Formats: sequence, C-alpha cells, structure tokens
Amino acid sequence: MNRLVLYEDTDVLVLNKPAGLLVHPDEGRTLGTTLVDWLVERYPTIVDVGERFRAGIVHRLDRETSGAIVVAKTPPAFAFLKKQFQDRSVEKVYHAFVYGRVKNDEGVINRPLARNTRNPAVWSAVGAGKGRAREAVTAYKVLARTHDFSLVELRPRTGRTHQLRVHMKTLGYPVVCDKLYAPKREGALGFSRLALHARSLAFILLSGKRIKIEAPYPPDFARAVENF
Repeated sequence: MNRLVLYEDTDVLVLNKPAGLLVHPDEGRTLGTTLVDWLVERYPTIVDVGERFRAGIVHRLDRETSGAIVVAKTPPAFAFLKKQFQDRSVEKVYHAFVYGRVKNDEGVINRPLARNTRNPAVWSAVGAGKGRAREAVTAYKVLARTHDFSLVELRPRTGRTHQLRVHMKTLGYPVVCDKLYAPKREGALGFSRLALHARSLAFILLSGKRIKIEAPYPPDFARAVENF
C-alpha cells in the first residue's frame, strides 16, 4: 500500500485512499482493515497523535470515496492542520459523476444541513431535517456533460457530513451509484461504488510553505473519464 503515499515529510502525510477502505473504526468497531490500522502498523508513534483511535487523521472521507486525505504525524502538525480546517483555509477539490445533465455551467449551493427526521444516518437540506441546522456551502463547476450524466468539480467551503452528496441531490443531480441518497438509481458508467473522488488538497505546512497535492484517479474513475 506504499503507493498510497502522495506526499510525506517529518510532520505530514497525504494519502490516496482507495474506495472501500474505512478511515477509522466505526463507533469502536473495526470493520476489517481501516486506514488507521495501516497507519499504526507503519508509523507506530502516530497512535497517540490527535484524537483517540484516529492516529493523526485530521479530516475524513466516506468509505466509498477515494482520493486525497491528510494525516498529521506529530501533535504540533495535528494542531496546525486542524486549525486550517476549522478556519476553512484548506482548499478541497472533488470530482464526481452525477445523474443528469447539469443545467448551469457553475454555481454555489448554500443549503444548511440537518439530520433527517426518519433516518438519523441520512442528512437533508433544511426543511426536511431536525435538530440544529449546520451551514453548508458548495461551489460547483461542470467539467463535461452527456445527455444523461455530468462530470462536475466540487469545492466545499464547509465540511459537513455527506455535504457534497446531499447538495447535488438537492439540485436534482445525485452522485452516480450513491446507494444512500439515490437508492432507486441503477449504477452507471462502470461504477459499483460512489462516483466521488477527492481530487486535491492545498494547505500550509509547518514551514509556512503552501502545497497542493493531487490524487490520481483510481482505475474505475479513470476509465469513466476516458470514456465520457
């Protein structure tokens, strides 16, 4: 799995997470191998970095989402990166295939999210949820279209759970093969998992240097792009 490492220095790792790999144990249960297991095996001292059982992981990706994820190797790096995420100064770029021909070339979705009233595992745009609504803003741009599908670039300005998936569904263009938010849609474009890839991350290192790391497409995404 060493090919997963996109960038490494004494403080930080950026990895290209495969789709299907759980980032950390879910509610205390390890569902097979997780990214945390991989990290602790190769970097034993990272086990005490950051939050408990998170092994330096500063943010997360859904299990089916592939792509760039940053990990702090030291406590100072964790605090430094965490603040950048809290300040929303980390530039996150995702690529996704969605159902439908997106009408506008670009736009901004500003729809707060709340947990769904019927299923707390699902998030909904305000109006269908309960509890405290959380601000959620996503900028999008269409990269390519066919009659039935679109390839879009998504730039979340906030970091809410399932934000990109819910926002695209709110527009009427759910992510391809999203079994949670588009359960009645058939898989398409060769995907058997969520067609969402964390394409790049840009942030500041402890040295003060700003870097941008791009995660290559995995095979399923690369094939879909090539044939689109």
